[in-house]
Amino acid sequence: MSLAERNLTRDEIVGWLREESAERLEELFAAADGVRQARVGEEVHLRGLVELSNYCRRQCGYCGIRAGNGAVERYRMTAEEVLACADKAQAFRYGTLVIQAGEDPGLEAGWVADLVRRIKTQTRLAVTLSLGERADEELRLWRDAGADRYLLRFETSDRALFDRIHPPAPGQSVSDRIAQLGALRRLGYEVGSGVMIGIPGQSFESLADDLGLFRELDLDMIGVGPFIEHPATPLGSGGERLAPGAQVPNTEAMTYKVVALARLLRPDANIPSTTALATLNKKSGRELGLSRGANVVMPNLTPVRHRAKYEIYPGKACINETAEACAGCLEARIRSMGRKVGVGQGGRRKV
Repeated sequence: MSLAERNLTRDEIVGWLREESAERLEELFAAADGVRQARVGEEVHLRGLVELSNYCRRQCGYCGIRAGNGAVERYRMTAEEVLACADKAQAFRYGTLVIQAGEDPGLEAGWVADLVRRIKTQTRLAVTLSLGERADEELRLWRDAGADRYLLRFETSDRALFDRIHPPAPGQSVSDRIAQLGALRRLGYEVGSGVMIGIPGQSFESLADDLGLFRELDLDMIGVGPFIEHPATPLGSGGERLAPGAQVPNTEAMTYKVVALARLLRPDANIPSTTALATLNKKSGRELGLSRGANVVMPNLTPVRHRAKYEIYPGKACINETAEACAGCLEARIRSMGRKVGVGQGGRRKV
């Protein structure tokens, strides 16, 4: 039975995560690319990203816009600014607008619902929201307004590790993102989630469990990226790493392994080649991700005057590139690979 046809066990996933043989890894990447081609085709779907706000009430240990970082210049985009980005997304033939923010209590639920309705009325775009952990009634309101998808990374399935890197602020309850993903599914959203790779304290077995959870949750979208240290965060000063050989490295190479394994475990999911990959390898990170299982890219539409303020991690790719320049560059790079730019909203095609 070929690798593409196998129902990988936890031990096999751990083995692939630890694999260092270039020849063996080419087998993994080829299998993932073959499954990608067979299940989601040659199209690369472009999702226009809008970083709506960098206010956040959370104290996540890895994130540069955490509430405790007093050096951040905070901003919140207006509805008109977002609608201008939506118009650009449609002009560039993107199929989806992804609206992302910190967990901002200033984003009132009714205001977000009105924004979603206006986008859906004025454009043909799918709307994906990524606004953190929110109450079920807010999520229901946004779904009723027309939001199609919701992204919420569970970051790690290791409860103890999650609690270390996501300490609740005063007055906040302990997070249960797995339960929230279930609520999103019941509300009719396409559901996306994912993890960070190489978080201090992350073992190979823990990461294998994360991959198994992708399969168990039957995710429509899977986003994975390397942990990149931010100096103004608790984990930026080192964190509690495991012993050598036990700690998952936060490397480009490990990220490709996880992208490929995610494709094998969830053959028909939409998987982006992330900005974090392009940050580690600005020359060809996105292309390598796309050749190893990914089928989505998320060009940034956020006005340049705001982008540097949305610094989850430092050194982000394309930070000063206009939306117009980014659109032209990505389309050319996709075509240079022999792939084609996707048309339409590009939702998950379950087989």
